[in-house]
Amino acid sequence: MSQTLLSILIADEMHPSLFAMLDEAGFSYDYQPKITRSELLGKLAAFDGLIIRSKTTIDSELLDKAPKLQFIGRAGAGLDLIDLDAVRERNIQVFHAGTGNRDAVGEQAVGMLLALLTNIVKADREVRNGIWDREGNRGYELGSLTVGLIGYGNNGQATARRLSGFGCQVLAYDKFRTDYSNQYAQEASLEQLMNQADVISLHIPLTDETRMMINDVFIGQMGKPFYLINVARGEITSLSALVRGLENGSVRGACLDVLENEKLGKLTPEQQASFEYLRQSDRVILTPHIAGWTHESYVRINEVLVRQLVEAGLA
Repeated sequence: MSQTLLSILIADEMHPSLFAMLDEAGFSYDYQPKITRSELLGKLAAFDGLIIRSKTTIDSELLDKAPKLQFIGRAGAGLDLIDLDAVRERNIQVFHAGTGNRDAVGEQAVGMLLALLTNIVKADREVRNGIWDREGNRGYELGSLTVGLIGYGNNGQATARRLSGFGCQVLAYDKFRTDYSNQYAQEASLEQLMNQADVISLHIPLTDETRMMINDVFIGQMGKPFYLINVARGEITSLSALVRGLENGSVRGACLDVLENEKLGKLTPEQQASFEYLRQSDRVILTPHIAGWTHESYVRINEVLVRQLVEAGLA
């Protein structure tokens, strides 16, 4: 245990389960879910730790105002809001709950794909409007397809486990791993995956390298028309390129839990045009960044994060 209580500023809305966990671990904290960036810059100097979710960008400007800061905890999986180079320069530890919502993400990916393949959303809408069209809603079986997972970390593996019961072939490509084939997925090169996959599912972080990875070139290099699932980060997929793929038949359909711009009231003209096409298409299923956003994962993320802080000797 630490000799003194470490003080943490919590700068985002959190599930109330977090506070009992922090109390039990022996942390002191100040919960400020509505804090503005300017207020954060003024208060952070007094704290040893910072816990965030999705609204706070961690950059050099903020870190320069936090001379005591020992750690940052991200109550979620992605780290794209944190300047990791700036954090490393200051020897600040970063923790994130990468395992906390992986089951929820896996279920969302498979659920969206099943709904798309079997026309559940389209058929439901039609029946509600008095249309009984069986032939027009004839679907495809997941077991007949090859699914390619790009990224085989927490979320990719959780998705593969959930796919295993459907009898489909699952290929996985992960640039940063080797020898990771298991009973759920077969390791493959990106080229193999693009040649063979009927479905591409994204399970990678947003980085300079992955930004707009799914673009006209990528779509044009696929070996056959494919379905796209993006439950990772919106900016990995160019929506204008996706629309062109849907229009020319290169893309059979898309499941999008994330968009390159999720502020729907502030879309650029190009983004607005793409969004209008996608929202009217029966071959597209859209959800508002809720993969991983379950009642269970909301608590589990806190459990994973606090456990990491304790195991690092911060409590």
